[in-house]
Amino acid sequence: MNGSEIADQLRHMQEFIALEAREKVEEIDSKAEEEFEIEKSRLLSTEVERLNEMFQRREKQLTLAKKILDSNLANQSRLKVLESRNGQMSLLKEETISRLFSITKKSVCL
Repeated sequence: MNGSEIADQLRHMQEFIALEAREKVEEIDSKAEEEFEIEKSRLLSTEVERLNEMFQRREKQLTLAKKILDSNLANQSRLKVLESRNGQMSLLKEETISRLFSITKKSVCL
């Protein structure tokens, strides 16, 4: 082999090595991108699930708070009705006692 053939063969070897290196870089980049996308998808899925659970808990809390509020309002309404009824019963009792006293007083006087 003469010098020019050796130089030519070395150049081909260098080109081959450079090509292999570029292909390896592309392969590593591609694998890194794929792993990144997988990890990103996993993290996104985990976070979406966490947020959904948080929103469901919050929704249950709000539903429970509304039920408690509705129950308290209904109880307050019932209490007002009972207080009003109790007031009316007290008035009726006083009026009845007064009338009975008046009737008794009239019959004793006769």
